[in-house]
Amino acid sequence: MAITAAMVRELREKTGAAMMDCKKALAATDGDLEAAIDHLRKAGLKTAAKKEGRETTEGRVAAKVSDDLRSGSIVSVACETDFVANTEDFGTLMSDLTEIAVTSDLAAGNGAAALLTSKHMNGSSVEEHLKQVIGKLGENIQVAGAARFSTSDGYVGSYVHHNHKIGALAAVKTDASPDDAATVLKQLCQHIVNAKPAYLTRDQVPADEVERERAVFAESEDVKKKPEEFRDKIIDGKLNKFFAEKCLVEQGWVFDDKQAVAKAIEGALGKGATIEFFSFHAV
Repeated sequence: MAITAAMVRELREKTGAAMMDCKKALAATDGDLEAAIDHLRKAGLKTAAKKEGRETTEGRVAAKVSDDLRSGSIVSVACETDFVANTEDFGTLMSDLTEIAVTSDLAAGNGAAALLTSKHMNGSSVEEHLKQVIGKLGENIQVAGAARFSTSDGYVGSYVHHNHKIGALAAVKTDASPDDAATVLKQLCQHIVNAKPAYLTRDQVPADEVERERAVFAESEDVKKKPEEFRDKIIDGKLNKFFAEKCLVEQGWVFDDKQAVAKAIEGALGKGATIEFFSFHAV
């Protein structure tokens, strides 16, 4: 059967595969469109399998916030080279993934895995679509992280640095206006990108991590040389500094380090304004 340009174009529109790959798939399946789609899918899966395990040291971070600022998502995707990360296809992938993530139920702490099982706009799973993209671009591509948050009594905001390799998503509970909240949320996300907090509050720090720090402080020379009756107080002071480095609400506000982040947010958005959520991503 003769393979026409219209047939190739239709297959490309349905799959996003390269023109030459579409032509080869149609030729291999005697012009059967559905069979050609399966042919391309199998080829993509085979290519993806070959690329697994290859080092991914480049990539991009992208975020999306709904028009009403009530929900948002952030996704980080890793690939092998900056060349591929700069392609239009990779950019489309990032846009698709943030769009899907903002309306998906992403499991806390396992957002990347949850996103892969979500449905893509083309009807396949995100994981299957990703393998097709790997087949087309020829590199190992992995969803490194994904997060989504929604709120009914506050707002969500995001910030992605100009290199598109680092970004943050955050939400605040506040009665302030959406415009005021958006401004402060951008600053908050910029702070997160700069300070890289590990936890929101000290209550979230695992007990074993706290005990490990306490043990290290207890064995440090500057503590051991102090009188025994003062040591616990000194260790508590060191732990407070540890929490101030690790926990977002206790960190010094990057725009005015004389006040903690929690105080800065409340000062900007009114009494009772609090940070509900944050997620930091980098590739």
